[in-house]
Amino acid sequence: RAFDLPMTTTDYFSDDDGTIFEPYNNAMAEAGITLGCAANLFCPNEIVTRSQMASFIVRAVGIPTAPDGDFFPDDDGNVHEANINSLAGLGITLGTTANTYSPNDPVDRDQMATFLARTLKTADRSPQVFALTILHNNDGESELVADGDVGGAARFKAVVDQQKAIANAQTDGVLMLSMGDNFLPGTAFEASLQDGIFYDALALEAIGYDALQLGNHDFDAGPDVLADFINEFTTPPQYLSANLDFSAEANLQVLVDAGTIAPSMSVEIGGRTIGIVGATTPNLPFISSPRNVVVDPDVAGVVQTELDALASGGADILIMISHLQGINEDLALAPDLSGVDVMIAGGGGELLANSAAELLPNDDVADIFGAYPLTGTNAEGVDVPIATTVGQYGYLGRLVVFFDTSGNVVDTLGGPIPINGQAQDADLLANVENPVAVFQAGLAANVIGTSEVELDGIRENVRSVETNQGNLIADALLWQATDLAGGFGVATPNVALQNGGGIRNDDIRALGATVGTPADVTELDTFDMLPFGNTLSILEDISRDQFKEILENAVSALNPDGSLGAEGTGRFAQVAGVRFEWSGAGTPQVLDDDGNVTTPGTRIDDVWLLNPDGSDGDQIVMAGAVQAGPDIVVAISNFLATGGDQYPFRGAPFTNLGVTDQQSLSAYIQAAAADGGLEELITAGDYPVGGEGRIAGP
Repeated sequence: RAFDLPMTTTDYFSDDDGTIFEPYNNAMAEAGITLGCAANLFCPNEIVTRSQMASFIVRAVGIPTAPDGDFFPDDDGNVHEANINSLAGLGITLGTTANTYSPNDPVDRDQMATFLARTLKTADRSPQVFALTILHNNDGESELVADGDVGGAARFKAVVDQQKAIANAQTDGVLMLSMGDNFLPGTAFEASLQDGIFYDALALEAIGYDALQLGNHDFDAGPDVLADFINEFTTPPQYLSANLDFSAEANLQVLVDAGTIAPSMSVEIGGRTIGIVGATTPNLPFISSPRNVVVDPDVAGVVQTELDALASGGADILIMISHLQGINEDLALAPDLSGVDVMIAGGGGELLANSAAELLPNDDVADIFGAYPLTGTNAEGVDVPIATTVGQYGYLGRLVVFFDTSGNVVDTLGGPIPINGQAQDADLLANVENPVAVFQAGLAANVIGTSEVELDGIRENVRSVETNQGNLIADALLWQATDLAGGFGVATPNVALQNGGGIRNDDIRALGATVGTPADVTELDTFDMLPFGNTLSILEDISRDQFKEILENAVSALNPDGSLGAEGTGRFAQVAGVRFEWSGAGTPQVLDDDGNVTTPGTRIDDVWLLNPDGSDGDQIVMAGAVQAGPDIVVAISNFLATGGDQYPFRGAPFTNLGVTDQQSLSAYIQAAAADGGLEELITAGDYPVGGEGRIAGP
């Protein structure tokens, strides 16, 4: 019935005579959909297996065989294997798990309904309908090395190659897109610096992107490093961002002049012209290091200008790719855009999926943010599919969009493909993953101390409350800056601040550590905690009023109950040399783009400098009122000193101490107690779980 097969008078089978389904059995045989179970036999009372169902569907709608498409190891050698792979290639089946099809299991009625619904969505389209496959990922963030069977650039590339071949065979064409944060300072970046080659660039070029959006982390090492990174490509891909002006950065402007970086692009696929425009978060100056790159905050305006230009140039399919820090930003932007057909988002890490079979082993259906794709509405009131994936090469997004002859979206299908257990690309494994893994193994083998307490670096915690790992890092910065200040002719710092967004391990380190059984702390741990390589700096002559503004900024993005807000929570400060109390009932401070206070904050209640023994010393703020006294000397990263995370230093001069935050942490752990260090032991007394009361909030 689903395929409206014509009836036939030929009686193909002798064992279904007289049954009410006999005409349909004969119609399937006439169409070549069923071959029967034996000569002249249909076996009408036997169950249909999942493997047999695959062959029925492939024959019914003429689905082409999937090239290079061995999706499931448990169907190897099965007579229906090629047809199973064809269904998997189109997303008609997702398997019973990410790596199993269960070919001999019976087809349940609900499975049958799902098979048919997906098949009809895929196959029931006129020749005038254009099917475009969009493969996408975001936030690779230099996670090049696989974690066992999960992720890794080599496995990701192998899956991309497979999906490109399938898309070219079964749809009208394919695009491969990245939504930004294509590399991130950390151990892979350090391996690149040591070996003199950007391993991320090798991986990206091998994967073969049609376009890459610029994300905030692409600027973390500064514009010059980004330019060097792009120049590492043998043939640079198209980088996009419509709301960035590179004219004041000579090395990037050269790439703009060469067309390597552009606001938008168009590409011909299957006789159709497809326009693609990119956009980067307006928060770029506050959360990265773009230096003189100018960001236009009017994302809707600049994107619309590009969409209009693309349409005027003949593009009838318009796609926006973005790194706006969350898919909710794209959902909110869609109604302001006219003519946009598809939006692919990055920067938020939301998990979109339609089935548990689409998830990695450590993900759960409870983690699903929404269906894949979500649906927004553009300025004309037309539905727009909006998709994203979780990053770190753990998922490949696969969105098939069907367009009519006028370029209107008529349907979609697809979902995330978990990168789990597939074969790995041999060249990338040998030339990218293995060298980086060797470097990381060396760091992991270098034990720099032990800890008798578990260290809390969980993202949600370091961005909202005091943690013992946050205290450890802040103490390391204060110790290192104090040790170096005299040599640079600057005052000894009173306090040190570490933004929670700069702490990246997002887990518990020294797991299982107790006083009786301390756990090793390695050099790799310090890189995982502090991967950005920010340099330690000292700012003198910070007035007490300004210091209160700095602390107001640190708590301004949290909700009244102290939980994480929607964005900007990376500014929360882990502290040393100071203690403060804050209330969520107060007014959050608001700053303009230059760090000037437009709405004064009233969340900071009390602030004390701490004495060397940890007791309260000079009170800086009492009941919200700043107390008169000497200026404050602050030890902090150069990222925050220059206004990162909207820290309102407003161009105050600072002294760069020539050592990174990671180096400071490593040195502090190893330094002798006589020199103020930890002498290779992090004690539960110094760093108790939950901290020692440096920060009190809601």
